[in-house]
Amino acid sequence: MTERPATNKTARLFAKPLRDLAGKVVGETFRRQGFASVELVTRWAEIAGEEVSACSEPMKIQWPRIPSSSGGEANCGLSLAGGRQSGRRQPAGTLVLRVEGPAAIEIQHLAGVICERVNRFLGWRAVERIALRQAPLRRAARKATAATDPAAVARVAASLSDIADNDLRQALARLGAAVGRG
Repeated sequence: MTERPATNKTARLFAKPLRDLAGKVVGETFRRQGFASVELVTRWAEIAGEEVSACSEPMKIQWPRIPSSSGGEANCGLSLAGGRQSGRRQPAGTLVLRVEGPAAIEIQHLAGVICERVNRFLGWRAVERIALRQAPLRRAARKATAATDPAAVARVAASLSDIADNDLRQALARLGAAVGRG
């Protein structure tokens, strides 16, 4: 078997994935807001559950100040290794949630459950209480669903004459018109 001679071609340079570059920038921003994990924000629906995440979003985690060994107060900072820093246990923080006004009371009642879910996700007791800030959520406005054309619904309903239940026939007609539109 013959060996191929080594070539002097330069290695191809590939563009770095955007997630690698953006991850550093975004990660630093999240750390300044007190988040030990970017995923707390990006996976909020999975962590908190659909009902809670539909009307809330995490803003930041406020960490308590603890006396430093030099006598002054210092912010305890973040630690991803089980909440330990310099051999001592980091005190739990306060998760600040942005909540839509009408849902604030319900979120307040679910505070214990939310803390438990966040701590389970992070793997250590990072959050012991929740503070609410009533404000509109910063999500993109949802697209309004287009109304179905009544003439199209009537055409589809006419083709479903063999279905005896009128409510079922109308529901299927609306579905058929919406599918035909898309």
